[in-house]
Formats: sequence, C-alpha cells, structure tokens
Amino acid sequence: MVKQQLRQLGEPICLYGEGPADRRNRLKEILSRLGEDALKKTVGGQQEADTPDHDQERPEETWYHEGPQPLKEARNFIVNYSIPRARARLKREHLENQVPEATRTARRQEVQNKLRSFGLLGSQNADARPICYCSFSPNGKLLATSSWSGLVKLWQVSNCLEERTFRGHNCYVDCVEWHPSATLSMEPTALNLVSSGRDGTVQLWSLNGEEPLGELPTLEARVSRVCFHPSGRFLGACVHDNSMRLWDLEIQEEVLFQEGHSKPVYCLAFQKDGSLAATGGMDAYGRIWDLRTGRCVMFLSAHQNPVLAIDWSPDGYHLVTGSEDNTARVWDMRQRRCIYTIPAHTGIITGVRYDRIGGQYIVTCSYDGSVRLWCHGSFQPMRALEGHGQKVMGVDVSPTEGIIATCSFDRTFKIWGPD
Repeated sequence: MVKQQLRQLGEPICLYGEGPADRRNRLKEILSRLGEDALKKTVGGQQEADTPDHDQERPEETWYHEGPQPLKEARNFIVNYSIPRARARLKREHLENQVPEATRTARRQEVQNKLRSFGLLGSQNADARPICYCSFSPNGKLLATSSWSGLVKLWQVSNCLEERTFRGHNCYVDCVEWHPSATLSMEPTALNLVSSGRDGTVQLWSLNGEEPLGELPTLEARVSRVCFHPSGRFLGACVHDNSMRLWDLEIQEEVLFQEGHSKPVYCLAFQKDGSLAATGGMDAYGRIWDLRTGRCVMFLSAHQNPVLAIDWSPDGYHLVTGSEDNTARVWDMRQRRCIYTIPAHTGIITGVRYDRIGGQYIVTCSYDGSVRLWCHGSFQPMRALEGHGQKVMGVDVSPTEGIIATCSFDRTFKIWGPD
C-alpha cells in the first residue's frame, strides 16, 4: 500500500538501501508537505482523465499580442524591401554555382594565401580607458570606436589619426554602429552613427558637431548592442530586460518589443536581405526572428555558456556565433542545424565577423588576447594575429578592402591586413 501511494504521488517506490520503515517515513514526510488530500486529488485527476469525455484532445489555440498599427506598416515595408534583395541574392548564387570547380578552387587558394599573409598595418592608443567596440564606415575610410570613458571617436583608417570626438554619454559606451547609407557628409541633419550606453541611453549622431543629433527614450536596462536594419529605416537594440527592441526612425517610435530569451539579450545581427534578425542571449541560446511575421524560425541550441557575438554571412543562410564557452559555431539556416564547431580560443569569445565581400573567411577575437582567421567551408585556422597586450574586446571587417580592425582592453585599436 505504501508503494502504491508513492506511485500515485509520482515518487520513486523504493530508494537504494531503503527499508520498509524508511519508506513509510518518506511517505509521511511527503504527505505532510503536500497535504492530506494530495492522494485524493491525484486519484480524482486520474479518474477524470480516464473518462470518455476527455479522450479527445483539445485543439491547440494560437495566441498573440496585438501590435500597434505602425508595426503592421513596418512589416509590410520589410516585405517589400527584402523580397527583391533576396531574389537578386539567389540569382547571384545561381550564377556562382555555374562557375567551374577549378575556378572556385583557385579562388579559395587565393583567399587562403591572402589570409596567411595578414599582419599588423597600424596601431593607435585610442583612449585612457579600455576600447570595447569598433566599426568601419560603409566606405571603409573611417573607423568608429567606443570606450569605457564614455567617448565615441572617429579615426582615419589610412594613417590611424583621430578625425572627431563625440561627447554625450556619461557611462561606458558598449557599442557604436554606422548607418548603412552613411555618406560622411557634414550636413547637420544627416544621421551617420548610433551609440548605446550601459545606462540605457541610445544616441544618434551626425558628423557635424560634438552634440548628439537625437536620443531615443532612455531604457531602464543596459543596452549592450545596437544595429541598423539594412534599409536604414529601423534600429534594433539588445536590452538587458530580456528583450530586443525595434524603432522606426522615420516616425520616431518603437514598433516592436520582442521577447523570447529567458535572460538578457546581448548581441544582434540583421540578415543582408533585411527579412531576418538573429539574437544571442545570456541564456546560452540564439534565436532567428522573421521580421515579416514576428515568428522565431530557428532556435540555436548548442552553446554551454552565454552567446556574446553573432554575425550573418553575405550568402544569407550561414551565420556564426561566439560564446563564453570559448567556441564559435557555424549554423546553416537551410539545414536548420549547427554544421561546425570551431574550438577557436582558450578564453571567452567577444567578437565574430564574416568577410563582408564574399563571406569566404571568419574572424574571431577573444579574451585570450588573440585574433584568429578561419577559412569558411573547411574551417581551417589560417592565421593567428597576436599583438594586443590584453584581452580583445571587439573586431570588425572592412566592407571594401577586407582589412580587419580590433580593439582591446589595453586601450588601443589595431588595423590588420595583407603585408
């Protein structure tokens, strides 16, 4: 009878080395915790489940939060924006597949030889505090850096000289990103940059003056990353209240509050077509969101520790994630799985980037102080770039020339490229 009652309560009927007296005492303890009517509820629920009226399963109900009208307009805009770009990308891919295999092999050999020749091209002491993020301008001529001093600075890539300093944040600046169509014009109303701080502030910058062009409503949690949608109309942000936000800059309104992670969202990247967004969180998972419908179309579950970096390949269906478990993982949207795990570093991976021109190689950086280059496809290690004295905080790849910029806790940024 004791075993039967334990079974009804969902408990093991016998533990290793347990005698009848110990078993009775265990049942008494469970009943004292659950209440005397626990057995009656269990028996009653079982009888109710066995009745013919409950044999048929209830149909699943779809529930959703009703969004504002601007969200519908934003989704329609993204549909009209992304479909032509996806069609053009698939056409280019089809033409690439018709190239003879010998030609493609020769191209891969050329890329590998280029990666093996990478070396240090320039270095600069950028601030009095650690440099935590760097980003190339769309034309590759300027580099933006953000630091723990609260400053955002622009640097000439050719000679590593300071171009401009922006003062607006009163805390650590975690991220700075360029507008995808930034023209480097000096017009006072031209939006060129966005930066985010740990106090929840997001500031928009032109290149005219040291004061911000505008500022989004201050959030109540840290904003670790901000990223422009490829169209330039929308701005995404990773917020440490477990959400990803999307603002429509034309109407200056937040149109999407995307939940789904159980811990803070740390990194964000938009697919080149503009239809998908990938997020990585402190819950060790990644998610891919369809911005046209709001659905999570792929769940990235393989990392053991928080995901700190994520990036899309130009081909539109590969992406790479970097984690505190010291590995980088490459995912394939078409196969809907992780296709390769790169045991990249001996420390936390803080940044991952695909080659902007053809997606032919991957760059990773880590707290172990190194930057490593990996050939996409074979994932062979091509080159280790070592020169920073301390942990590397961020990395970016030029969209025009294929050179690499890194920033570090040692308060410097460095430019790397073929010798």
